[in-house]
Amino acid sequence: MNIVVGIATAGRREVLSETLLHLTRQTRLPDLILVCPSAAEDIDEVKLGMLPMEVRIVAGDKGSSAQRNAILDQATTADLIVFFDDDFLPRSDFLAETVKLFETEPDIVVATGLVLADGIHGPGISIAEAQTILDTDVGAQPQDIPQPAFNAYGCNMAFRVSAIAAESTRFDERLPLYGWQEDVDFCRRLAKHGRIIKSPALRGVHLGNKRGRTSGLRFGYSQVANPLYLRNKGTVGLKWALRLMGGNIAANLAGSLKPQGLVDRRGRLKGNLMAFADFCRGRLDPMRILEL
Repeated sequence: MNIVVGIATAGRREVLSETLLHLTRQTRLPDLILVCPSAAEDIDEVKLGMLPMEVRIVAGDKGSSAQRNAILDQATTADLIVFFDDDFLPRSDFLAETVKLFETEPDIVVATGLVLADGIHGPGISIAEAQTILDTDVGAQPQDIPQPAFNAYGCNMAFRVSAIAAESTRFDERLPLYGWQEDVDFCRRLAKHGRIIKSPALRGVHLGNKRGRTSGLRFGYSQVANPLYLRNKGTVGLKWALRLMGGNIAANLAGSLKPQGLVDRRGRLKGNLMAFADFCRGRLDPMRILEL
């Protein structure tokens, strides 16, 4: 299988360089890496040229959905495309295990792996800490088998390209900038073509780097606007949307009473309230964050 790795990146020049260097340690190297930056300064081309594999820079509009779509448009040789976040470090056998999984299970169209540690829930994880976690990981056990999943986790997503090509599926660019839940929407539209699974054989660490992220206000607006937008599209149910919104709003309320240095809960709560106000006026739209 021809396997292409795609990375959409924004504002993490140094982290991206470390992630690309880490990918050179894969036991099965990708046939091609496509990197789509939000701006030219996101890429250190000198370090890129030192890597022992083909890395191609792709031009695309800013935003996770638009950048991933630009990558998909260039992945013309791929049988599999694996999207990694620019701060996700896969275990050295991640791509080898991905190929094995898709070769032995032809009805799988989407796979996501086990995140051994996720810095998104805290201050973030350093490269050194992540490497220690990976070095000490004992790997999947015989009793660990792939399980059905609703969607892939955006930091590590593997797709069978033939399923994407069947209807020229693309990430929804009406979920702008950070996107948020664009991975859910994309996966659910592919679900008609086969199984979505989470495999314990695909393992890695998500650094959860805090640079390049959307402001609290914008993200809070998306926490309400995006689930309702996906509900109206029909890719998720109302129960799913309400549960997601309810959990985030509750966390923002609690965090606003006792502010956290790492998360702008008050900004997110304000964004939540602005989204509900727009909903009541009949003008709720994920694209509105571009005006905030």
